[in-house]
Amino acid sequence: MGLRDLHTTWSWVVILSNAAAGLWALGAHARAALRTPALWWFTAAAQLSVFVEVTLGVVLLNREGIEAPQFHMLYGFSAIVAVGIVYSYRQQLKDRQYLLYGLGGLFIMGLGIRAAFIGGGR
Repeated sequence: MGLRDLHTTWSWVVILSNAAAGLWALGAHARAALRTPALWWFTAAAQLSVFVEVTLGVVLLNREGIEAPQFHMLYGFSAIVAVGIVYSYRQQLKDRQYLLYGLGGLFIMGLGIRAAFIGGGR
């Protein structure tokens, strides 16, 4: 598997894991039984996968000397910013923390989908 294939495959890890984490957190907002420590571990792993994906993309651009499609990198770096924003608001929105992480996870998923479709990783 080449670096480009890894970048494309990992994009689906980002998309699907953030979708699952977001849906789980939204479910936990509604049902206390879903509020487990595993939710936070899974959410952290899903959000860290964004950093791995962007790093893979940057390495790919540098090694192969290719140019990314217009706005592809914007969506990738916006996902990193979204992770930071969600994390920074966790204390201020403590009473709505599950809602914050649920909507944040789905937003990150959406950024990943948009980046994948622009980049041709369909």
